Amino acid sequence: MLVLSARPALADGLAGAGSTFAHPLLARWGQVYSSLQGEGGSAFAVDGGFDYEPVGSMGGIMRVLQGAVDFGATDVPMPAEEVERHRLAQFPIATGGVAVVTNIRGVGAGALRLSAPILARIYLGEVTRWSDPSIAALNPGLRLPEATIAVVHRSDRSGTTWHFTNYLSGGSPEWRSRIGAETLPRWPVGTGLRGSSAVADRVGATENSIGYVEAGQAAGRGLAVALVENRAGRFVAPTLPALRDALASTRWDPAQHFAGADAGPVGEEAYPITATVFVVAPRQPASAARGRHVAEFFRMALTERAEDAAALGLVPLPEAVVRQVSDYWRAAPAAAR
Repeated sequence: MLVLSARPALADGLAGAGSTFAHPLLARWGQVYSSLQGEGGSAFAVDGGFDYEPVGSMGGIMRVLQGAVDFGATDVPMPAEEVERHRLAQFPIATGGVAVVTNIRGVGAGALRLSAPILARIYLGEVTRWSDPSIAALNPGLRLPEATIAVVHRSDRSGTTWHFTNYLSGGSPEWRSRIGAETLPRWPVGTGLRGSSAVADRVGATENSIGYVEAGQAAGRGLAVALVENRAGRFVAPTLPALRDALASTRWDPAQHFAGADAGPVGEEAYPITATVFVVAPRQPASAARGRHVAEFFRMALTERAEDAAALGLVPLPEAVVRQVSDYWRAAPAAAR
């Protein structure tokens, strides 16, 4: 657990921005935070409450660099050298899955199977109908319509998009050479929308559509989630056991600000599209008190409120990793004291 001592309250609230993927979790933690503030006596609650803007991972990083917020949240970690150059701290808070969601009449959750090569061809505009033989070959016996696929994707820079396109790059040489893993690809086809919520809303409202969103958000909205092929050739859903299996071999390196961890899903039952959310914060914030406050907030989040992540379909950090984060904060004196 993070071993930070009690501190006096600040005069204004805690502000963050960034990942839409992490928005539901940070919003819940913020509610708890505000509740503790209202009760009084909290070591880390401050006047002014908690404000988090889901502006996307890259937007969150930019706001931290501009000094506009106390912390940013990103689904793609900053390289260690960039963390050092900008005198930041960076650490993970939770991991989730990127779900492939569809809206096909008569095809419910877990009924449709999709692979990286097929998804790449859909998003390249090469597979345009649900009745395409390549999709049918993965789904024998499943009745799919003779209908055009309505492709939906993000139009803003997004860590969720990076993880989705990284999966496509791993299974499709054509996608890797033409598009690659990007936070803002040059999409060949489809409708682009800002934010994960907008993608989820469009898929939910558009028959024969396909998109990608955070798995907990997909479940909360009742969207049909496809089974996705992993490295072992199995088709799996982004359940908590499948996400835990995907992360079983992850090794974190605090010396690299937790960047570059090999979280490659290799288990037979592992879900193949995972995304870890990282927090970035100044090591030399506007005041030492604000830096302590960020640390206190995430100490609460990662220890006392870890179950909130699981309730939202995310995987909380293992206790050993929380201890690593605690040691990391103590080694960043400007931010942690």
